[in-house]
Amino acid sequence: MDLRQIFPHPIIQGPTAGAGNTPAEVAAVSNAGALGSLACSLLAPDLIRKQVEQIRALTERPFCLNFFVQGLPQPNSDQVAHAIELMKPLWSSLGWARLPLPSKWCEDFSAQFETLLELKPAVASFTFGILSVEQIERLHAAGIFVIGTITHVDEALAWQSRGADAVIASGVEAGGHRGTFIGEQIAATLSVAELVPAVVSAVNIPVIAAGGIMDGADIKRMLALGAQAVQMGTAFLVCDESAVNEAYKQRLLTAGNHPTRLTRAFSGRYARGLVNRFMDTLEAVESELPAYPVQNALSGAIRAEAAKRSETELMSLWAGTGVARARAMPAAQLIATLLAEMEAH
Repeated sequence: MDLRQIFPHPIIQGPTAGAGNTPAEVAAVSNAGALGSLACSLLAPDLIRKQVEQIRALTERPFCLNFFVQGLPQPNSDQVAHAIELMKPLWSSLGWARLPLPSKWCEDFSAQFETLLELKPAVASFTFGILSVEQIERLHAAGIFVIGTITHVDEALAWQSRGADAVIASGVEAGGHRGTFIGEQIAATLSVAELVPAVVSAVNIPVIAAGGIMDGADIKRMLALGAQAVQMGTAFLVCDESAVNEAYKQRLLTAGNHPTRLTRAFSGRYARGLVNRFMDTLEAVESELPAYPVQNALSGAIRAEAAKRSETELMSLWAGTGVARARAMPAAQLIATLLAEMEAH
């Protein structure tokens, strides 16, 4: 299927879980002829319903709901205690005598999935894992176009074999969490320019390029490599409609040549962000931290308090390698700017 049958312009606004993704932004992008995406992975079913209602009040165009494919973890108390001790330099720096514990490790994906079927968006995308054939068939029966996120060819073939309609080829440059689900996360090292042509030649479903894509020239390069569209996360984090913490937004807009790095420190799963004290403090021990979502939940109180204090050195500043080229403007203006830049190249 040609993606242009769903959205005319080859641009998807990347879902940014926990980083300012709003119904207003999703609707603005879709109204501009691209595809807006709502990050649902950290939202309870009732909140997903509420935000989808808000999107539908603002647009009649297609939009995407994005989820993390994951089970409910059962960490042992020793793992949790060890992680809390490793993070002590961070939480004690906030003046705390102990780290507040989360009420739950994550949302229940099975409950989110049933909510997705009920809401019937035009598109759903998935990260971290892979759906079963039966799950994909249920989505298709509800009229939902299914996109899987991949970091190497084997994963693209796996999604295709189970019936996915398209894949997002996420290069190592991408901000936020990696989508690896076959093999070691740290072994998925292909750049988007290497990954896209390899995946295009391996599958017969549309390929969407993601990772370090910031302007119209970048989009044209990805389309020339065979991608049908691109997904851009960092570029939309600084849009006017983004509800990202203001201190975080300023760090993105003033990033310059400040490095980004992949880290397990915040969440227990490799994710790319601006290097800060939180990352540096745990760099030597990050392999000892529990896997996502346990570490993500344990560090949540630190990051939430840091956000309240505008203390960016203790926040997860997710960003891709192209962050220095991020531009603050309304989302619709960004789409128009990208299209004009594509025309110029």
